[in-house]
Amino acid sequence: MTEPVRTLVVHCPDWPLTALGVAPSDPVVVFTAGRVVAASVAARAVGVVEGQSRRPAQAMCPEAIVLERDEVLEARRFEPVAAALSDITPWVEVQRPGTCAFGVRGPFRLFGSEESLVGSTTATAMEALDDTLGTGAHPGCRIGVADGPFAAGLASRFAAGNALVVPTGGTPAFLAPLPVEALERPDLADVLVRLGLTTLGSLAGLPVTDVAGRFGSEGLVAQRLAAGLDGRQLHVVNQPPDLAVGMDMDPPVDRIEQVAFAARSLAELFQDALAQRGLACTCVAVEAETGHGERLVRRWRDEGPIGAVALVDQVRWQLEGWLHDSPAVRPSSGLVRLDLIPEEVVKAGSRQVGFWGGTTAADERAGRALSKVAVMLGPGSVRVPEWRGGRDTAERFALVPFPKEPVDGLVGGSTGLLSPSTDGPPWPGMLPSPAPAAVHSEPIAVEVVDADGRPVLVDGRGVVSSEPAWVFQGSEAGFGVASWVGPWPTDERWWDPLRHRRRASMQVVSDDGMARLLVQEGGCWKVVATYD
Repeated sequence: MTEPVRTLVVHCPDWPLTALGVAPSDPVVVFTAGRVVAASVAARAVGVVEGQSRRPAQAMCPEAIVLERDEVLEARRFEPVAAALSDITPWVEVQRPGTCAFGVRGPFRLFGSEESLVGSTTATAMEALDDTLGTGAHPGCRIGVADGPFAAGLASRFAAGNALVVPTGGTPAFLAPLPVEALERPDLADVLVRLGLTTLGSLAGLPVTDVAGRFGSEGLVAQRLAAGLDGRQLHVVNQPPDLAVGMDMDPPVDRIEQVAFAARSLAELFQDALAQRGLACTCVAVEAETGHGERLVRRWRDEGPIGAVALVDQVRWQLEGWLHDSPAVRPSSGLVRLDLIPEEVVKAGSRQVGFWGGTTAADERAGRALSKVAVMLGPGSVRVPEWRGGRDTAERFALVPFPKEPVDGLVGGSTGLLSPSTDGPPWPGMLPSPAPAAVHSEPIAVEVVDADGRPVLVDGRGVVSSEPAWVFQGSEAGFGVASWVGPWPTDERWWDPLRHRRRASMQVVSDDGMARLLVQEGGCWKVVATYD
């Protein structure tokens, strides 16, 4: 991996709100797939945060206006900004509607200094925003410059004013105090916080071998980012030309409805061609040619390999941006050709083979079906289980958006369902295999007693006060305990008085043959899971 590239990022804050025409002072919450993706200043002031589900968000801000996200509109209204920035450099890469980036090295030679480049970029972006949305109808833009796209993106978000320029070589010091949530890897960040690693600097300071052993490749990538070693290149163009795919359109098309289906087929062909070579694309150029010979180009980049669903979205958004009614970016005639060119490729992750060897046709059909549903309902609308590890049965699996790229130590099929390739890292106090068949979302409170009717408890040393004989649920008839094993005591986060948790787990088999998992916490027993 090469050294970080000096990068400039243009970020339009709260773009989902801005694209919908929301005034900064209005209490508005934007949702997609039941989760908050943007909240106005007024809504954030009362505790609404991104990622929150609909009910808690509306409870915190009942007067808020609820809107659904419109990513097509976001792409349409951001295209004039990206087109205007192309006058500064042709190597503008759109990361998502509202955010784009380009390398500083080329434009630096024309403007003479980073300060002059930042000033010109700000003026150009603001003029495009005023022309598209109207003066005063948007919060403006923020510019970040740093070593590497990751640090530059954070600089644009944490800029106190309109711009933040991190000095060359100063990226590690800039990143060190930032929270690990800035990695935008919520599951990894949650584990890091529970381990006491709350800042990027604390993660960067860990031994590499320990990070690799505990978190695998995802942890290593996160540590490199935290240390300011983001060596991801912008505008890498030496890829084999036969990886590009394209199609001609006759007669020329000038409406998105006419080209949307064909564009989706082209995106699927593009992904299949890469998959046959064991490759994945991280940056793709969408090129179009008009009937008058105009050549339109826009580059799209993702933080990791661009999945099939994301690629279809990016192509559709770009076509929406080109073919909508704004005269500033609309071509003078219809499109006669569309090309997808991979500008940066990486090795694709491994895939889980089918039960009898190879990838089964059923798995492939399921993957395609889920992809179509995700395209129709939007990113994050389809979720699949992923194994995470942990002591608590409710923590060992989590629902993640489909599709999900495999990581080291985990293997995934075409449907994105991930499971442990081994028992994974050691978790002291973890229940032995097999895992319960069903984990209750609402544990059932019960009373566990011995043969004499005395309550059964587990002391601080993990010793059972007496042998369990009966389990009762309120006034309902209980069941007898035919056999039991345990307990498995756990004492988590003992250093944190607010999050300290001590509990003990026990497996019991009732006299009717049903196996259950009981957990004692705070002197109370609950049934948390059942076994087949």
